[in-house]
Amino acid sequence: MEDLKLLPRHTRDFASAAYWERFFRERGERAFEWYGEWQKLRTPLERYLRPRDSILVVGCGNSELSEQLYDEGYQDIVNVDISEVVVKQMQERSACLRPKMSYLVMDVLQMEFPDERFQVVLDKGTLDALLTDEEEATLDRVQKMFAEIGRVLQFGGRYLCVSLAQAHVLKASMEYFSREGWMVRIHQVSGNEGSTSEGQFALPIFVYVLTKIRHTPGSALCILEMCTEKQDKPVRFESTDHLIEAVKERQQYALLRNQLNKNSSAGSISLDLCSKDTGQARYTLHVVHNLAVKVSRDNRFAIFIIPQGRETEWLFGTEEGRKQLAASAGFRRLITVALHRDQHYEDMGTIQAELSEKVMELSPPDLPAQQQVPFLSVGGDIGIRTIQHRDTSTLSGEYVIEDVKGDDAHYFRRLIFLSNRNVVQSEARLSSRAPHKGNKKHRKKKRAASSVPAELTAAPASQSIDKSYLCCAHHRAMVAGLCLLKNPECLPEALIRVLVIGLGGGSLPLFIHDYFLQCCIDVVEIDPAMLEMATSWFGFSPGDRLKVYIADGLVYISSLAAEAPASYDVVMFDVDSKDPSLGMSCPPSAFVEKSFLQKVRVLLKTEGTFILNLVCRNSLLRDDVLATLKEAFPVLYARRIEGEVNEILFCQPQTKHKLSPVDLRETAQILEKALRQPGQTWDSTYVLADMLEAVRLV
Repeated sequence: MEDLKLLPRHTRDFASAAYWERFFRERGERAFEWYGEWQKLRTPLERYLRPRDSILVVGCGNSELSEQLYDEGYQDIVNVDISEVVVKQMQERSACLRPKMSYLVMDVLQMEFPDERFQVVLDKGTLDALLTDEEEATLDRVQKMFAEIGRVLQFGGRYLCVSLAQAHVLKASMEYFSREGWMVRIHQVSGNEGSTSEGQFALPIFVYVLTKIRHTPGSALCILEMCTEKQDKPVRFESTDHLIEAVKERQQYALLRNQLNKNSSAGSISLDLCSKDTGQARYTLHVVHNLAVKVSRDNRFAIFIIPQGRETEWLFGTEEGRKQLAASAGFRRLITVALHRDQHYEDMGTIQAELSEKVMELSPPDLPAQQQVPFLSVGGDIGIRTIQHRDTSTLSGEYVIEDVKGDDAHYFRRLIFLSNRNVVQSEARLSSRAPHKGNKKHRKKKRAASSVPAELTAAPASQSIDKSYLCCAHHRAMVAGLCLLKNPECLPEALIRVLVIGLGGGSLPLFIHDYFLQCCIDVVEIDPAMLEMATSWFGFSPGDRLKVYIADGLVYISSLAAEAPASYDVVMFDVDSKDPSLGMSCPPSAFVEKSFLQKVRVLLKTEGTFILNLVCRNSLLRDDVLATLKEAFPVLYARRIEGEVNEILFCQPQTKHKLSPVDLRETAQILEKALRQPGQTWDSTYVLADMLEAVRLV
């Protein structure tokens, strides 16, 4: 605590001689170590020091580093500092024990040495102390310091600067020395070596190795390299921006490790690991703690590789799901690893080799050094993901159509908006197809090489969709809600009209069209690119009973409510918001305003039903939406979808046919029985009553 009293009121005082005079006078002869002693910094520094080198230590303070270097055999050392107090202290301390070493009072901005006097300039914290901000006067002082260091160094000499590499410090130094044509290499001091006698730094410590090279006129070549704490071989960068970004990533990684080690009960912690070749995100890691369950000593830490294409599932894609996964796996700390699209992965062994070093840095501090850490997955493989199509919509942005392998050997086609890449916008199951005729051995080789099932590559996209299967649980719940219409046993043959706002891949309106044989469906979609996408890739096909209108749903309903009230038996909202930052990603907020909901009610027939897919993470906003719905629709049922954020709301304008939740489930059973007609394909997993199992009256 005494040292805290010595800290200046303003960071700019670090550059003041008066401050350092007071600091060393009040501190006395106790050594003050910025960023560690010689033993802590030995590994990166001794690669660039030779016993015969003439070494200048700038801003030496009362650090023991010079004394430790001298005792190691580096005896041609000159130390300078701006503080007369500390220079006198150090002269007295070393006069007898280290007679060849000298201490001088000197300003590093204006040194009195001749040109090219030294082979090494060593700086431990002086640059950080001088470069406290980005004001013009500060930058001018640092430019003078750099120029003086360059003047007194011989060609081939090294400026070794130990620094925390704060953003403005790193930027100023990298830009100056790369512009001057020096060779730039940055070493990260390892986590254990980065400690100091004054405490622990959360940020890692770096050593800039800046080598003065004779400038060749017309040469623009500048060598920029970095060595991480675990990587002795330097990695080369094309620009200072890329090098600075690499340092920033190491700092963020160190902060994460520090956070984990200090607080094992920390909330959701995640980071991306990027490809060293492209710089694109290659892996997303989530660190999950399982503190509620006692585990054995051998089950402290594990890594779980999420198969490709399954990162959007509740178990892997939500914090609650990952906690359940960690509890089921029985490990205290579990790291889940999601594999990114547009990246190539050979197999589980290759991924394990690529990740081992990084993930071990995130292991619990009490993990025994030699303990084996298991890599887990589903079924032992990395899954299959094939991008079939990529395009850009002016309204929805960039999107991809991808085929992925599910956990039951089925394949699924998905629509993903890359602006929200962890959310499946639409999904359809692909039909099973027999492999094409041909040489069996050849087919197996082809499949292994492409990582895509033969039936997917061979079949036209529009013919491979299983239209009898609704992948999304919220779509199944919306279909189950049709039992609220009167006489559910007659609905498959009844003349009913349905309005669906939001097309997506078209699975919901297509299913209703195929199973409710007299139903007429109007779909309103604002984005024409979605209609083209659904038709080309999801087997959607408009017809006499299934029409699509490219329009704004708000305008369409407002106009139709005025011109043709009581037009529909059912209105469904399954439309996403383009601004998920509002806390409600489905529907857009304008769709649940009271004045607009009144228009929806006008559009419904007297005994009609309004069904809304609500995705709202803000509990207060959700309560407001439900209250507004109740004002427009006296009867309101709610059904939360297990393992998802979706909540399906069933709204009716009249109370005379209000059913209890039990009666509602029985009515759903009647509807399902009517739908299971001879000649109709009905998936055995469909139980409409189950989709209303947890329904409640609001």
